[in-house]
Amino acid sequence: MARFDTYRHAFPNARLDRKENGVIEVALHTEGGKLVFNGHTHEQFVDLFHQIGEDRDNRVVILTGTGDAFMDTIEPDGFDFFTPRGFDKILREGRKVLSNILDIEVPMIAALNGPVLLHSEYALLADIVLAMPGTVFQDKPHFEFGIVPGDGVHLLWPHAIGSVRGRYFLLTRQILDAATAKDYGVVNEIVEGDRLLARAHEIADTIAALPPLTSRYTRMALTQPLRRLIDEGTGYGLALEGISAADVVRTMTA
Repeated sequence: MARFDTYRHAFPNARLDRKENGVIEVALHTEGGKLVFNGHTHEQFVDLFHQIGEDRDNRVVILTGTGDAFMDTIEPDGFDFFTPRGFDKILREGRKVLSNILDIEVPMIAALNGPVLLHSEYALLADIVLAMPGTVFQDKPHFEFGIVPGDGVHLLWPHAIGSVRGRYFLLTRQILDAATAKDYGVVNEIVEGDRLLARAHEIADTIAALPPLTSRYTRMALTQPLRRLIDEGTGYGLALEGISAADVVRTMTA
């Protein structure tokens, strides 16, 4: 069992705060500003979500970003797409981070403080999704890099908004504004920015007041179909992503 004081300051790209009632707020960031996702955060977040899930004193998780975006910037630093062992690391981490989010056996609230242009699957694995009016969703970097969107978005978007809509979203790099995302069923509430975290905590406090096993087992029951979906399809999707990445690399170096 993990203890909050042993991992609270262990992650340079996550600010963790927990209230006495067990509501933990996880704010992703880079040097106090909006998160710049790279190979190092890809590795780091595997253990971040594992530690949160192993701490039985956590009662509700609020996942949010910092600054004006939840996640909209990615850099290649720390990624190795050029060797089999390099992509094996990416594949392994890509599978584990999603399974570790699902292994958080307490309700999760995603409080999206701005654009979600990459790794929107993190938000789609939450139980409640709050967004600001300026929040938009897009799967931006995969096709920009010329690779298959196989890291879980290929499973969760068709599941969340319907097969035809989900495939269109990924293939056209569609931008969904907050209102459309709410209409499609991806967002539960649209909240003004100065109220976003306050509203997340209001909901979290209500859930945290439930008997601990009730809230924990409800999360487990509600996410069982997602666990099956992720277990069956993430490895395959990431393998296809790796093949496409190898082909891009071959073209670049030819």
